[in-house]
Amino acid sequence: MANTENSSNAGRVAFTYPDFTLYQMARFLIVAGLEMQSVAIGWQIYEITKRPLDLGLVGLAQFSPGILLFLVTGHAADTFNRRKLLMGCYAGFGVCSALLLFYALSGLRTVTLMYAIVVLLGVVRSFNNPVSRSLLPQIVPEEHLQNAIAWNSSVNQGAIIMGPSLGGLIYAVAKGPAAVYTTSMVAAAGAAFLMSHVNLRARPKPREPISLKSVMAGLRYIRASKIILGSISLDLFAVLLGGAVALLPVFASEVLKTGPWGLGLLRASPAIGAASMALLLAHRPFRRRAGVTMLWCIAGFGAFTVLFGISRSLALSMVALILVGSMDMVSVVVRSTLVQLATPDEMRGRVSAVEMIFVGASNEIGQFESGVTAQWFGAVPAVIMGGVGTLIITALWAWYFPELRRVEGLGSLRK
Repeated sequence: MANTENSSNAGRVAFTYPDFTLYQMARFLIVAGLEMQSVAIGWQIYEITKRPLDLGLVGLAQFSPGILLFLVTGHAADTFNRRKLLMGCYAGFGVCSALLLFYALSGLRTVTLMYAIVVLLGVVRSFNNPVSRSLLPQIVPEEHLQNAIAWNSSVNQGAIIMGPSLGGLIYAVAKGPAAVYTTSMVAAAGAAFLMSHVNLRARPKPREPISLKSVMAGLRYIRASKIILGSISLDLFAVLLGGAVALLPVFASEVLKTGPWGLGLLRASPAIGAASMALLLAHRPFRRRAGVTMLWCIAGFGAFTVLFGISRSLALSMVALILVGSMDMVSVVVRSTLVQLATPDEMRGRVSAVEMIFVGASNEIGQFESGVTAQWFGAVPAVIMGGVGTLIITALWAWYFPELRRVEGLGSLRK
């Protein structure tokens, strides 16, 4: 009984730090609000244009600012107070929600202004992501970082579960997106308030002057580390090809014949699987064969994407997406722990900014790729081809980066 209790306490060790708890509450609010908003944006745009390509353009609009600004945002995360930067990002998200609310109430039927707001969202995200990822080691000590990352991922996925479901429900009940954007704006304000009460662990940092050498440090570091380069590039190409999230409005409307509520359920399904896996990894962290397990799970991500593509049942489609999410979470925890433990604190912002370019490319450019292939071949063939492509990429990376296969326990990577 004592061993079981000790194991349970060890699984929740990150929450013994009050600032970690406040940080997770703030993250839950902001992520849930943004996910609600994403459902409303996707449904509103598809309702206006009825073109899958326009859904892909949403992803491209969000990702493009990150490409242009990643050197600046990474350096900012390593130079300025990360807590204050994150509060500013949460306030920026609230402004974007207010602009979307204004657009919804205006009754306009052109999507040009929506794309402009989505670009602004992308600018805020480009600062938020490296700051948020590099902040965690300043809240919990490194010996508890893998547990904190697993819980961070679990809370994040919990918000992704609630956000789309609630967003779809509010959209359907309110018969429009205005109530969704209002709720998202309130969530951003709450997140900023909670973040204002988080205290970071004191950590002296040298202040590097802005120079080409300093802003490029993250790129050089990742290029020199085959394990980090292999893991984040595998995530880039596997998720870029296998991502079906951008096409969920098409599947909900045309393939599965459901409405906004069904879209919300589909959007939430990958997060259900991801949150379940994150909870499992929080209590049962990797002790050995972490790299091989990650490779098999990414292959599973591709296989279950194919299953989703051939499904004509809402229930089976949800099951496939749940399994997709659980497989993807293994890669997220392995990659995130690996990068954070192997990177010095004074460089974490720049390395995280580069990493987020890879992650953003897999998500946002993956949405654009899905929209283009769906426009050319149809939504179902696009998803099936993407899943098969993920299987091929996984096999190639397992051969080209043998270092990934050799990763055992993640704790041994700590520098």
